[in-house]
Amino acid sequence: MRHKVVFNEAERVAWHKSSYSGGGGGNCVEVAEGRSVLVRDTQHRELGALAFTGPEWSGLLATLKARQP
Repeated sequence: MRHKVVFNEAERVAWHKSSYSGGGGGNCVEVAEGRSVLVRDTQHRELGALAFTGPEWSGLLATLKARQP
């Protein structure tokens, strides 16, 4: 499911649920990819999002994947 969020008049961002978020409704995050990668909590969207540059996001994902058992 995608949500359209308007940050300002010129920019619209498409959010998508993380593939690692379960279907049970808990611990879910959404990601939006554009000039930067944004990550937010689906249960508290009003609190904003964390912003990552492309290289920061790639580094975070590589680190997380390396730590998986």
